[in-house]
Amino acid sequence: MIGLRPLNRMIKRTFFLHSKPFQFPSQFASPVPQHEVIDEEACPGYNPKHVYPAKPGEILANHYQLLVKIGWGTRSTVWLAKDLKSSLDAYHERDIEEHISRQSPIHHGRGIIRTCLDSFEVTGPDGSHLCLAYEPMREPLWILRKRFVDWRLPLSIAKAYLLILLAGLDYLHSECRVVHTGEYFVLSSPLNIITPMRITDTFFQLDLKLDNILITFANQDILLNFVKEQTTNMPMQCKTDPTSGRTIYRCHNDFGSLNWGELQKMLPNIVDFGLAARSESDHQGQVRNETVGSHPIQPDHYRAPEVILGCPWSFSADIWNIGVLAWDIIENTELFLHVHDSQGRYDPKTHLAEMIALLGPPPKELLAQSHAMADISWPNPIKNETGKLCRNGREYFNGPFFDENCKRTDPQLPCFPTNLIVVAAQDESGELTRTTSFESAALGWGANMASESSSDSREPGRT
Repeated sequence: MIGLRPLNRMIKRTFFLHSKPFQFPSQFASPVPQHEVIDEEACPGYNPKHVYPAKPGEILANHYQLLVKIGWGTRSTVWLAKDLKSSLDAYHERDIEEHISRQSPIHHGRGIIRTCLDSFEVTGPDGSHLCLAYEPMREPLWILRKRFVDWRLPLSIAKAYLLILLAGLDYLHSECRVVHTGEYFVLSSPLNIITPMRITDTFFQLDLKLDNILITFANQDILLNFVKEQTTNMPMQCKTDPTSGRTIYRCHNDFGSLNWGELQKMLPNIVDFGLAARSESDHQGQVRNETVGSHPIQPDHYRAPEVILGCPWSFSADIWNIGVLAWDIIENTELFLHVHDSQGRYDPKTHLAEMIALLGPPPKELLAQSHAMADISWPNPIKNETGKLCRNGREYFNGPFFDENCKRTDPQLPCFPTNLIVVAAQDESGELTRTTSFESAALGWGANMASESSSDSREPGRT
């Protein structure tokens, strides 16, 4: 949320955060008790040396003044900032986002994709940190959902949002040849201050989930009032790390209650594209190789079957993702309920068993591809959840799960007596059954479903 420039035609440009720097009050909020763990301190693997010591009022790159901390991660913090220059040619799109921004501007899904407006480096006590500037967003979809009864979006809103997200995915796939579910991601939020890292250090995964769908502001007055309140009446609480001397500020990201009359102005945006995977193309722009990657991707609940089976993945991974996400959005419950064992570790065997209950057995062609990929190694081994160094997907997920005759290798694998039609019919309201055709189209075995799903799944809820 540094750099407040236009995202699309549906959002008015936020002028009020341009020009002169804010003057911050001299008084400070009451300090946070030293023993209290706040925000990024609670993240696994947190190291203060990896996080830039940002503070309110600081001006970065002679361009952006930090105002309020509104988020955090293991290696980054997220701040609302004021654009002091208002320069329209300050776009420094990075990598995939630059590619995305150059594609067809008239495509109906372009405005759903939030890309980086500016990027620069700042130097801290322990090295350089990368800063990314984005158009400000109000909140992730999971927070918006909490505002409704039983944390469930009304079906009409859920269906409208899914249609908008599908338009964004269609733009990424058909125009940009980009898969949102990429490999080796560093989380990118409105303003991230990130320590550059080697891809051999940590394996980051990002994909379409409720955290990565942000909702736009209904109007700019919300931001104006928020900044005024935070910079004059409610200074941020903070404490000092006794080891590093770094000041840690408490996050402030409550933009107030919704104006329900303006709900139609709040639109979902797909975010986080720092290192998204891109399909290869020849000089004429034709796709040369539909395989985008083969490394393990996606959080456990959203993981596509071809990924678990160690097969190459492509656009189908995003399609699978939005199918699972659609269920989460509409039903406010997870589609797959047994993806972790009693110790909370990912259980790919049980996850596959649930998929079989919904979809039937995987096709022989997919299993044959899985067996063939077992003889192919990644360029660099990757550690799995248990710390084992793995050469391919089969090793990473502790396969194989099927033998050469397509029989399950674990005879004790549980069977779940259900399928998508039965699950949908269990909804008491009867409304969910109208989305069954969309779910059936979006959820399928392997990469062969990609083109079929992208065309059949455009209208969730259509009968």
